[in-house]
Amino acid sequence: MSDSDPTSRPSRPRKYPFDPLPPWVGPSTRVVHGARRPDYNTGSVVPPIYQTTTYHWPPERSESSDRAQAYLYTRTLSPTSEGPAEVIRQLEGGESARLFASGMGAITATVLSLLRSGDRLVALENLYGGTTDFVTELLPRYGVSVREVSWHDALEPEKVVPDGTTLAIVESPTNPTLSVHDLARWARATKRVGATLLVDNTFATPLNQNPLALGADLVVHSATKYLGGHSDLTAGVVVGPERLVSRIDEKQYLGATLDPFAAFLLGRGLKTLALRVARQNENGRRVAEAARDHRAVERVHYPGWGSEREGEIAQRQMRGRGGMVSLSLKGGAAAVEDFLSGLRLVHIAASLGGVESLASVPARTSHRHLSEETRRARGIDPGLVRLSLGIEDPDDLVRDITESLDRAL
Repeated sequence: MSDSDPTSRPSRPRKYPFDPLPPWVGPSTRVVHGARRPDYNTGSVVPPIYQTTTYHWPPERSESSDRAQAYLYTRTLSPTSEGPAEVIRQLEGGESARLFASGMGAITATVLSLLRSGDRLVALENLYGGTTDFVTELLPRYGVSVREVSWHDALEPEKVVPDGTTLAIVESPTNPTLSVHDLARWARATKRVGATLLVDNTFATPLNQNPLALGADLVVHSATKYLGGHSDLTAGVVVGPERLVSRIDEKQYLGATLDPFAAFLLGRGLKTLALRVARQNENGRRVAEAARDHRAVERVHYPGWGSEREGEIAQRQMRGRGGMVSLSLKGGAAAVEDFLSGLRLVHIAASLGGVESLASVPARTSHRHLSEETRRARGIDPGLVRLSLGIEDPDDLVRDITESLDRAL
C-alpha cells in the first residue's frame, strides 16, 4: 500500500503496528480484520483487555528512543483503545483517530484544543443539544465569538462563514429533524477563509457517509451510538489529519479518557457495524415509507425528504440514509402520549444506534433546555417523536409503529 493511502498509515507512532490490509477489502472485512496484530497479543484472535493504569518503564527508554511513544500511562495511551481507533480511522479514511470517554468528551476536547480567546466559531442551530449548550453557553465566557446559523441560512455556507472564522461545526443529518447539508459546499466555504470544518457524523456512520472525502477537516462521532451499537458503552472519537488530531488534548489534561473495558466493548461492537447498519438502513426506509401516508402523521422527517434540494444532496453524499426517522404527529403532545403507550417492541428511551429500536421525545430529552418558541423555530414541534430503528425484522417494526400510530388518531 502506498504512503498516500490513508488506510496504510497508523494513527500515531507505535512499536507494534497493525497487520496491513489490501486496499481492495470492503467495510465488512475491514471492521473484522482492520486492527489485527495477533503476534503482539500472544496469538489471541480477540485482543485482550489491558486493565492496567501504568506500564513498566525500563531505564533504556528515553525520549530519543524509538519507544518514546510506547505505553506509559493509560490516560495517554492504551493498547486496548488502539484497536477500535484504528478501525474507525480506516472507515473514515483519516490519518489519525483518538478515542474519548464520550461523544461530548470528543467534541469539547476538539473545540477547546483548536480555539482560543478571540477566535470565531460558526455552528449550525440544529446540532445535538449538548453541543449547542457547550458552544453557546460555555465558549462565550472565554472570549470565543459564536455565530449560530439557521437551517435556511446554512444552505448557502459561503454567506455565513465570514473572514476570520477559525472553526465551523456542522451535523448532517441533523438531530432531530434529519436535515441534510451539503458538506462539500461547507468545506469549500471554510477553506476559502482558512477555517477548520468539524462534522458530527454520528447519525450517518462511516458506512453511509465520509465527510473527510467530501473536504471536511475533522470528523467526530458519539461512539456510544452506532459504532458501539449495543447500548452498553459510552465513548467518542475524532478522526482527521495527524497535524490536527495531534493538537487535540495533546497532553490529555482534559482527562476524557476511554477506559479499557469500554474500549474492548467498542472494538467488539465495531465488528458487526456493517451488518447492523445495512439492516438499520432498511428498517429506517421501511418505517419512513409506512408512516408517510398515515393519517396521524403531519410530516415524516427522513434524510433527503426535506426538499428536492436535500434529496439531491443526500443522493450525492450518502450511500445509505440510516436508521433514524422522526415523526411530527398531527395531534401534538397528546397524540405523542397515545403513540408511545401503544408501542410493544420499541423501547421509550433516549440515545440511538443500538440493536434495539428506541423512541424519544426531543422536547423532553436532547432539546428540553430550549424554550418552546425556539424549539418550534427549529422544527421541533410538540408532536415530534424521534425513532432510532434497530435490527428487528422490518415487518415487525412497521406493524408495531403503524398500529401505535392508529392509537394517535
